[in-house]
Amino acid sequence: MPRLQLVTIPCLTDNYAYLLHDEATGTTALVDAPEAAPIRAELDRRGWRLADILVTHHHPDHVDGVEALREGARVVGAQADAHRLPPLDLAVKPGGPLAVCGEEVQVLDVPGHTVGHVAFHLPRSGYLFSADSLMALGCGRLFEGTPQQMWESLKTLRALPPETVVCSGHEYTAGNARFALSVDAANVALRERADRVFAARERGEPTVPSTLAEEVATNPFLRADDPALKAAMGMEGRADAEVFAAIRKAKDSF
Repeated sequence: MPRLQLVTIPCLTDNYAYLLHDEATGTTALVDAPEAAPIRAELDRRGWRLADILVTHHHPDHVDGVEALREGARVVGAQADAHRLPPLDLAVKPGGPLAVCGEEVQVLDVPGHTVGHVAFHLPRSGYLFSADSLMALGCGRLFEGTPQQMWESLKTLRALPPETVVCSGHEYTAGNARFALSVDAANVALRERADRVFAARERGEPTVPSTLAEEVATNPFLRADDPALKAAMGMEGRADAEVFAAIRKAKDSF
């Protein structure tokens, strides 16, 4: 069982923010701040105070609430992207040292959606905060990076333990499921997961977090090197990154 408590907070239209809380010390951290009001309301309801705010990338729907929530919290983000993030108290490099709520945090470089995007992995509690890199049944659009960069980023995340809890940035799962079925219709695990996703959304329930094992089995963006998916797309023998690029292009126009 994870040592840290995880709270998922819906924000804006389809964003998520995440709180981590260490009951033993009373320490609380926030990952991404799409808007302040729902996050502050959750903190107040629980009587928690932020010690850290971690930001994954510079897009406004992930950082617009930072300044209103800062109030003495340490704001942490990628050194390489510091020029377009809110002012940082700690600028970190991938692989560099970071601890939050008493746990080691691995900073992972995951360019693709943006060139400065990072993910935060807590090995002890088993959480991955992937924001708009790896998403539930999908991945982020390539606004700045290349297909090769995103494919390498996704392979980095895919190599984490299968029980890892994937905390992604948006409630896009139903749309992602419909697209995934269009390219991987023979995948039984995908069909079963899609049914669960559609039912959850009909009930107004979130579909994140997910587990990495679920994503590896059902997310086409993690399976660009799978011969079965290549065959389904008529791309047998093609390079993995080329197949990934074709999947991403198809999703962009889906």
